[in-house]
Amino acid sequence: MSALEPHDAATGADDTVPPKTPVEPPRGSVLDSAHRALSIGIVSVVLLIAFEATAVGTAMPVAARELHGIPLYAFAFSAYFTTSLFGMVLAGQWSDRNGPLAPLATGISAFAAGLLLSGTATAMWVFVLGRAVQGLGGGLVIVALYVIVSRAYAEHLRPAIMAAFAASWVVPSVVGPLASGTITEHLGWRWVFVGIPVLVVFPLALALPAIRRTASGPADPSAPVAPWDRRRIRLALGISAGAGLLQYAGQELRWLSLLPAVVGAALLVPAVRGLLPRGTVRAARGLPSVVLLRGVAAGSFIAAESFVPLMLVTQRGLSPTLAGLSLAAGGLTWALGSWIQSRPWTEPYTERLVVVGMILVAVAIGTAPAVLVHAVPVWVVAVAWGLGCLGMGAVISSTSVLLMKLSAPHEAGANSAALQISDGLSNVLLLSAGGAAFAALGGGAVGHAAATHASAATSSHPAAFAAVFLPMAGVAAVGAWVATRLQPSRGAGGIPGQGRGGH
Repeated sequence: MSALEPHDAATGADDTVPPKTPVEPPRGSVLDSAHRALSIGIVSVVLLIAFEATAVGTAMPVAARELHGIPLYAFAFSAYFTTSLFGMVLAGQWSDRNGPLAPLATGISAFAAGLLLSGTATAMWVFVLGRAVQGLGGGLVIVALYVIVSRAYAEHLRPAIMAAFAASWVVPSVVGPLASGTITEHLGWRWVFVGIPVLVVFPLALALPAIRRTASGPADPSAPVAPWDRRRIRLALGISAGAGLLQYAGQELRWLSLLPAVVGAALLVPAVRGLLPRGTVRAARGLPSVVLLRGVAAGSFIAAESFVPLMLVTQRGLSPTLAGLSLAAGGLTWALGSWIQSRPWTEPYTERLVVVGMILVAVAIGTAPAVLVHAVPVWVVAVAWGLGCLGMGAVISSTSVLLMKLSAPHEAGANSAALQISDGLSNVLLLSAGGAAFAALGGGAVGHAAATHASAATSSHPAAFAAVFLPMAGVAAVGAWVATRLQPSRGAGGIPGQGRGGH
């Protein structure tokens, strides 16, 4: 025996610590026999939603013009966002009480019904109503999908399925506008809306047996079913109405717009305090910062991205097609960022990866307005936005995975709803703020300019674009700090019990 080995001289017994049994790496994949049907089904749902989102935006100006509804153009977007906020809260509570299957099926049905209503509309107000129904369905679907992932997939598989969700947007982001434009030109804009509902039945039918087997019913069948929280439902109505009023006020820069802005803020403040985890506004460590970061990242990036094509058209003379193609590579880099966060070797470095991702987002947004200087080549925007999308892919997927990790099973629905509310509400608020700044500095009416790019070619002042991009870059930079607070503080435990309210 070596002198370096411990030995009990009295008994002759060897005190060497027995070697540990090697820990086998986690087994399984999102496409193994246990998960294949479910994975294909829910990823197909995301794929169809992605096609709808990219295709409808292309067909919307034509629909508004034929329905003589250009003045209501912006409301076709805001109606979707405001009702989706209510759908998210409803889906969270519904999923925690009865499982995610019913809200998923109801959401897909409402999503399809809204598309059909808009696609057959003969008046613009009916078209807007269809978008509202569609938004309600979209809110139900996205939260139900998150709950399904949290229940049906082991923790080591969740990054991969979230990466698959992100990859589902790659082909639609490139093909969607082209396909929609072709259909609109040769068959009419209505077919863009009425064609998708026929396809949504397939993914639901494929995933239905697997959802029933792995994710149906309440998280704890032995616990009594909690009654519906009517207060949360009222808060959900408040957050939808408040977001809608603020969005309207941001589009109508008149003194009278102060009234809906004040009412909207009065509705939003208590709703946000009641629906988001305690400590979200002050970036408390753990779950609150995860929820806050999702809103900061999504809101700043989407608000800035909405003005990129308009800036390239009005300031650099690009056609709408070329301006849109300048962002096409972003779909690929977004998927790449999501894929990177799904690799097992990145798990110990999740927080650092998210910090780097937010820095890339801030740099991309801050770099974009450089093309307002005509000596700067236009391709700078494409490169910058590709890097920004790389960061967003890592951030969005990582926050989704962290939320599931930090949520107790019976809170998965409510916490998933909080994450999506933070995402959707920040989109509405920051886009409204950006639109108001844009219009105040000579940018013109945002909704009308989006519908008629060519007519806006001489109406937008360069300073109006800088007033959008530079503040949003600052918001994204704040997100890099929030990203350093994603891990719970020591002693908080793996499952937080932050509760609701008291921000």
